[in-house]
Amino acid sequence: MEVVEVLRGVGAVARTQVLRERGLSKRQIANSVARGEVLRLRAGVLALPGAPEDFSAAVLNNGLLTCASAAGRYGLWLLNPPARPHLSCLHGHSRDYANHRQRTVPAHEYLPLVGIPDVLVHALQCLPPVEAAVLVECSIRRGDTVRPFLLERLRGDRNGRARAALNLVTGCAESAIEVVARILFRSAGFHVETQVPIPGVGRVDFLLEGFVVVEVDGAAYHSDRRALRRDLQRNNAAIIGGYLVLRYSYEDIMFNQEAVLEQVSAVLSGRVIR
Repeated sequence: MEVVEVLRGVGAVARTQVLRERGLSKRQIANSVARGEVLRLRAGVLALPGAPEDFSAAVLNNGLLTCASAAGRYGLWLLNPPARPHLSCLHGHSRDYANHRQRTVPAHEYLPLVGIPDVLVHALQCLPPVEAAVLVECSIRRGDTVRPFLLERLRGDRNGRARAALNLVTGCAESAIEVVARILFRSAGFHVETQVPIPGVGRVDFLLEGFVVVEVDGAAYHSDRRALRRDLQRNNAAIIGGYLVLRYSYEDIMFNQEAVLEQVSAVLSGRVIR
């Protein structure tokens, strides 16, 4: 087996010990380095040219990616990229990365990643509540784990904030922006139902106080004329059925929350928005 092939299978960067455990000899490794096929990042750490920076950071620090830094690798929703790496290093520390030492489940089989449950626990303990809820919602929705499993790992007074963030998760949202919108509306005190089926309309994102339909549109909204026509028909059907309809974009929910809440409150109170 070739050194390059083995490295490709473990994320393009690994400790020399990992390659030796996979049957590669010291001579094979040395020859690959001499030919320039493999780079020696430092003693005991080898990588392919162009190896992912996040994987390299993890291996160089003898750790694993976790929290927001592992979210994308596991295909989890993430509102904001991390400002610095989030690692799980059992020994050592540095200001260059956020360290989450505790691990409760086995790591990824071959990539430098902690297991998904530990990614979620670390996110709940570390990230702002809404950002953590978005990440965890995605995982629970697709069946990676369940709430009781996470709660078992969030005992004690020090995890009160993490448990509060977990309470924001329902597992029913279909996108990250829907999680943000649901938390926004519920925090404002509105009665919120999610993914509500309405006869003649279909399933709507939110139903507030039983009569205001709110739809939240992502970046792919109205990607073609057929989608536009379908949503216009849905809006008309909802209004004919006695509902009021509001639509908001990703930018509205993320960056204009005060205006959104003002408009929703105005509609709920029967006032005309001018």
